[in-house]
Amino acid sequence: MSVSDERDVKAPEGGREAARQAALEKIARSRDVAQERQLLGAWTLFYKEILRFWTIAGQTVISPVITMMLYFLVFGYSLGDRLQEIRGVPYVDFLVPGLVMLALITNSYINSAFSLFITKVHGTIVDLLVTPLTYVQFLGAYVAAAVVRAMLIGSIIWIVAWLMGASPFYSVPVALIFMALTSMAFAFIGVVVAILGEDFDHINLLPNFLITPLTFLGGVFYSIEMLPAPWDTVSLFNPVLYMVNGVRYGMVGVSDVPVWQGAVMLLVLNAIFGGVALWLLKTGKKLRD
Repeated sequence: MSVSDERDVKAPEGGREAARQAALEKIARSRDVAQERQLLGAWTLFYKEILRFWTIAGQTVISPVITMMLYFLVFGYSLGDRLQEIRGVPYVDFLVPGLVMLALITNSYINSAFSLFITKVHGTIVDLLVTPLTYVQFLGAYVAAAVVRAMLIGSIIWIVAWLMGASPFYSVPVALIFMALTSMAFAFIGVVVAILGEDFDHINLLPNFLITPLTFLGGVFYSIEMLPAPWDTVSLFNPVLYMVNGVRYGMVGVSDVPVWQGAVMLLVLNAIFGGVALWLLKTGKKLRD
């Protein structure tokens, strides 16, 4: 074969390789564009959820703050004069973490549960599920919005309590970590209940008969050392106790239970309920009926 013939053979091969590289680059750019659009869609859904509760902030933010401040005034100052201190901490300071968690747990659950359930009742959930968003992005948007609302309310209560004379700033990072993990856990639970629930009674069932009792019995207003046997031991099986005491350690430096146990438990709960919520979304159970 002559030199000119070899050049003729190599030329098409070089052209095919260039075309192949160009095609691969085009595919990569298309994937990048698709990912950017997915992220934009997830951000838009998250922003929509933020606007949903922020446009009625008087009901969704201010109202729970006022309720917790009434608890603070009634219990903090009326009982505070009698109890004085619990575990060496002024009762007013001891009470703040419990009130923060009481509002945090309730509002993180309510935000994700009611928002998702309403979209399911109205039938708009189907429109969201056919978007290019991944199930992780879809779930993340709802959970993140619930966490923002809960953290906002909890932080406002924390600051207002400080302005009213409390000093709950022992370890702010620890308190914020426990607040965020707790908000996420109950936001995941809210998503699960919203998917499985068939009417608003089902949505209200969990907070009325489980979340609120567990929260009030989880050391919000007292230390379990104040309980008689066997109730002090029974309280150790209440998961909310570990959440409340994790935040209490971050705010005032005392805890009825080891802080690391609360952190591990929250990570496990987030993994379990996050996994269940994701599985329910992927299977479409009770969403596309």
